Amino acid sequence: MSLLDSMIRRLQAQKAALEDAAVRLGSLDCPADAPVLEFGLGNGRTYDHLRELLPGRPVYVFDRQVAAHPECIPPDEHLFLGDLFDTLPEARVRLGCTAVMAHLDIGTGDKQASMALSRRATPHIAALLVPGALVVSDQPIDDREHFDPLPPPAGVQPGRIHLYRRQ
Repeated sequence: MSLLDSMIRRLQAQKAALEDAAVRLGSLDCPADAPVLEFGLGNGRTYDHLRELLPGRPVYVFDRQVAAHPECIPPDEHLFLGDLFDTLPEARVRLGCTAVMAHLDIGTGDKQASMALSRRATPHIAALLVPGALVVSDQPIDDREHFDPLPPPAGVQPGRIHLYRRQ
């Protein structure tokens, strides 16, 4: 498979998983304005998609630096800028345990480093999520203390994208 084909499949799986999670939020008993978390702004594609999928919900974004399209940059009050492990404690103070969904796109391109980052970050991210909250992740989460795996949406191969529910 070419790199282009692989990227297209990855983006299709990501879109399907985000849309599946948005539908599943309908069964979660939570305020309509409960926040959503986006880890990894990148160029802003998924941030923009989350705003469209979940109107009325604030989307808080975590990234080291802003490199997004100008129309896809969150307002300053919704942006946690800097090292993830410096901004997570700040988010815990500001947001508490209120988020109903998180999208993790924090892969580094190095599989081992990405897995280590995911293992280190997920307990901190779990502290921001209400019970039953949904997580869409580019990396598998091996944290059964906080997260239960969910099946991928129809048409998405297992392992292409990962879905979880916060215990």
